[in-house]
Amino acid sequence: MPLPLDIRLMNMTAASLTVVFVLLLLAGGAWWLLRHPVFSIQAITVQGDVTRNNAVTLRANVMPQLSGNFFTIDLNRTREAFEAVPWVRAAVVHRDFPNSLRAVLVEHEPMALWGDDGSSKMVNQQSRVFEANVEDVDVERLPRLKGPDDQSAIVVQMYRHLLPLFEAVDMDIDQLELTPRGSWRVLTQSGAWLELGRGTEAEVGAQLKVFFRTLSQVTARYGRTPTALAGADLRHKDGYALRLRGVTTLEAQAQKKP
Repeated sequence: MPLPLDIRLMNMTAASLTVVFVLLLLAGGAWWLLRHPVFSIQAITVQGDVTRNNAVTLRANVMPQLSGNFFTIDLNRTREAFEAVPWVRAAVVHRDFPNSLRAVLVEHEPMALWGDDGSSKMVNQQSRVFEANVEDVDVERLPRLKGPDDQSAIVVQMYRHLLPLFEAVDMDIDQLELTPRGSWRVLTQSGAWLELGRGTEAEVGAQLKVFFRTLSQVTARYGRTPTALAGADLRHKDGYALRLRGVTTLEAQAQKKP
């Protein structure tokens, strides 16, 4: 025989109350668990590249930005806090039960100084501009690149294209600049300024090859070697203008006379 309606209603009510009680119990247990001091972040382990950062630097920059415990902490915000530390290029953050974090860091590897003298900016091997203490690197061994920050990849690419051309003639690039007008300029380590003009890597490289191929012949006319180069302007369509140390315009004209 089916149970009376009132009995069934009572059973349903009792079952519902039991479910609600269990849910409240679980919620209360979760609330207690999430806020228990044992799950407060007690330690951060740092792995990976830590050549230019130490525990003091990381603690001072990262800890004030952390909130929550092992379960509630935002790993994305924690990652961003690590990546905001000078020299840190990328970070991956993991939870280590019950109350620790583990951060794996990748540091910037500078390939050049960036911007004007005195700037704290550098550009890394991935062509990304970043700011850090330049005194942490051997600045004498780094070239200087200049240009808009959002075109750093173009400047780095041009530098890498031109470098072998200069090295082939025993010259070193001290500075490469992309001017606001889109023209390229090079300062060699010997102090010679070369105006390369506008163009793609292939176009600028082709002009430079012609210049280097004829430089020895031109300097020999004035009793000089390429080491006397003080400056050159390669922006002319059918040639280039040249300045040599120890050779004035009057001397050059006199030597041209038969």
